[in-house]
Amino acid sequence: MSILLDEGQQAIATESRRIIDARENKAKALDLIEASGEYDAAWWDMCREQGWTAVALPEEAGGLGLGLVELGQVAVAVGAGIAGAPFLTSSFGVADALNRHGDQQQKARWLGLLASGDKIGAVAFAEGQNPLPTKPSVTFSDGKLSGTKPAVSAGLHADIAVVLAFDGTKSVLVSVDLSGVERQRINSFDNSRGTADLVFDDSPAELLQADDARRAALEILARQAIITAHEQVGGAEKAMLIARDYANTRKAFGQLIGAFQAVKHRIAELYGLVEIARANALHAAANADGPDLIKNAAAARIAATDAYDTSARDSMQLHGGIGVTWETGLHLHQRRTRTLALEQGNLLFWEDVLVNELAGEKA
Repeated sequence: MSILLDEGQQAIATESRRIIDARENKAKALDLIEASGEYDAAWWDMCREQGWTAVALPEEAGGLGLGLVELGQVAVAVGAGIAGAPFLTSSFGVADALNRHGDQQQKARWLGLLASGDKIGAVAFAEGQNPLPTKPSVTFSDGKLSGTKPAVSAGLHADIAVVLAFDGTKSVLVSVDLSGVERQRINSFDNSRGTADLVFDDSPAELLQADDARRAALEILARQAIITAHEQVGGAEKAMLIARDYANTRKAFGQLIGAFQAVKHRIAELYGLVEIARANALHAAANADGPDLIKNAAAARIAATDAYDTSARDSMQLHGGIGVTWETGLHLHQRRTRTLALEQGNLLFWEDVLVNELAGEKA
């Protein structure tokens, strides 16, 4: 069955969680909230040391030749520990695009560096409220890119971006070396995501081969969304467990608050949401190479967004006044759930995609 892990996948899940738990640093995470333009470099070094940057990339490109199920198990652990940067997902998106649509020269130049984590990638498809515009305002002509891609996750630190642009007649996918590109930093409530506007001014770019660039972009987004869904599951589960532990410790009116139906039933509901989201994410990852990629990714995103939003919110409420204090760190999950709900397309976008896929219409 697609929602069961084999022995090797269980080992990856267990070991990833053990490493993340051992190195979790809440104080660092709190500091990063107020440090605009920075990310957790130690956290990223750990990802590189563990080989997590190479998990889902082909062996000929320097990867481990595994798949989204294995990378998803790493993402669950990363979500529980509040990732110090978004690069695992963003770099995978760029490597996935180059591997499927790049020529041999583009692959040889970038895939090995992305697999090792020596270079960081960013995916820049969205414009304004539209995660996948039908006619992007960023233009590609004569090998040069012009225009602005707003609020690109990891854009502030990335070395390469894959961009959805318009060549005058149709949408195209291009890769661009960001070394000479202007980045306008965006201060947010979750600063470690490295969000920035990318301003292209006749920036040299290379065309990727895709007959239907927008469909190719949607499929890249879907594979990224599956990873993000796993990260959301990890965050939702952690928030639920924090609430459970508090309910089994805190007393009111002479008994543990977990004994009250209003509390224990809510935590039980959170457990249900987390497990439904986990099953959807795992099913989508296990069938990522099948014909229902888009449909499965949309279902995973919707379930995971609901689970993390609800779990982060309810965990804070169950803590009462102490839940909103800086020191407890519950707001870290509250911030991250909002960030992840927007990256790779928001809830409304994936709901539309799912409806269109079920109705047999092109998204």
